[in-house]
Amino acid sequence: MAYLARIDLEHATPLAGAPAALPIVAQANFTPLEWSVIRLARVDRLWTVRKSGTLRRMWNALAGRSNPALANDRLESLRRIAVLSWHYGFTVPGSDVADFLSAGFSSDQYELLVNSIRKAVHADVVRTSTEAFA
Repeated sequence: MAYLARIDLEHATPLAGAPAALPIVAQANFTPLEWSVIRLARVDRLWTVRKSGTLRRMWNALAGRSNPALANDRLESLRRIAVLSWHYGFTVPGSDVADFLSAGFSSDQYELLVNSIRKAVHADVVRTSTEAFA
């Protein structure tokens, strides 16, 4: 019964094909253009996230609103997830996160995005509450 044999760690040697060190993973970040898309998404409404139907397009034409969607698909995916994160934080539906990840972003970038938005929202709440008592 080989599985009952003791493992002798004194004479253990590393495997021949094992790498000496793990590769260094670059820290997640966004370009300045992507950060500006995230900041600008703060003022976008939730209705801008989904595709407009006929009635919405007609209403937008009467109200003089333009289409807020970006021409670049990758940046549009970033804008949509940023709008949802400004409104909901980490409680964004999984299908929207999957769309964000399929656009070429990483899960580390998603965490960075939401954590940055949460810090900005918290800073506004703290600033507003201290201004109310000043």
